[in-house]
Amino acid sequence: MLTHRIIPCLDVKAGRVVKGVNFVELRDAGDPVEIARQYDEAGADELVFLDITASHENRDITYDMVRRVAEQCFMPFTVGGGIRTIDDVTALVQAGAEKVSINTAAVLNPEIVAQTAGRFGRCATVVNIDPKRVDAADFEQRTGQTPQHVSPDGKVFEVHTHGGRTPTGLEALGYAVKVVELGAGEIVLTSMDADGMKTGYDIEITKAIADAVDVPIVASGGCGSPQHMIDVLTQTRADAALAASIFHYGEYTIAETKQALADAGLPVRQIAPVH
Repeated sequence: MLTHRIIPCLDVKAGRVVKGVNFVELRDAGDPVEIARQYDEAGADELVFLDITASHENRDITYDMVRRVAEQCFMPFTVGGGIRTIDDVTALVQAGAEKVSINTAAVLNPEIVAQTAGRFGRCATVVNIDPKRVDAADFEQRTGQTPQHVSPDGKVFEVHTHGGRTPTGLEALGYAVKVVELGAGEIVLTSMDADGMKTGYDIEITKAIADAVDVPIVASGGCGSPQHMIDVLTQTRADAALAASIFHYGEYTIAETKQALADAGLPVRQIAPVH
């Protein structure tokens, strides 16, 4: 039986781990190299490292920091931020990334998804999708598209890029199907509305996308407790749950979280003792 993965996320800005609410109001959470080491020792299944302002600032990710984090991690390590070309992807893999997460570049140049999958395989090709709820009537008027999925409150999930700053006119559901067709082997789905709110993942869009594609989905945005992970993993076909705040600020440990999932009947990898 496949186990569900528990994945801490390091959002990095100016060389420091930060965490915000709805992609803004960022506050410091520590040194990324030290935090990565701690999560590796704690038994996290994977680590996601995102340079959240690299695309917005039109600069490369900090490769030296990626190398130093990779030296501390023996778990799978996904890196994203500032990717524009296949050469950027190659540099990240050479710096120690096992997977590369493509966000803004996948919208601006979808071919990069196919190029990455062709050079490094689908398993190394992750697309990060940041959807935000927008008014369905406004979306249709603005884009000329008839939405595939409208929520009961009349909202459409629109993909945003550049750290959540730029609306794209792309509906998340159709876009997810497209990137998987191009070669994405995994999707990290981060609800902008839920991000940092700690009120739970966006079950609706996670379920819709997980039902529409046949690759692993990592639920992201909104985790405030292990119960929220249990909810998204039992109510959708998501394979993994990503969290930041609850781990960075010591509200829950990886071990406590895995124990809660195991107690709920969800398969998880080796549970460390809870101290």
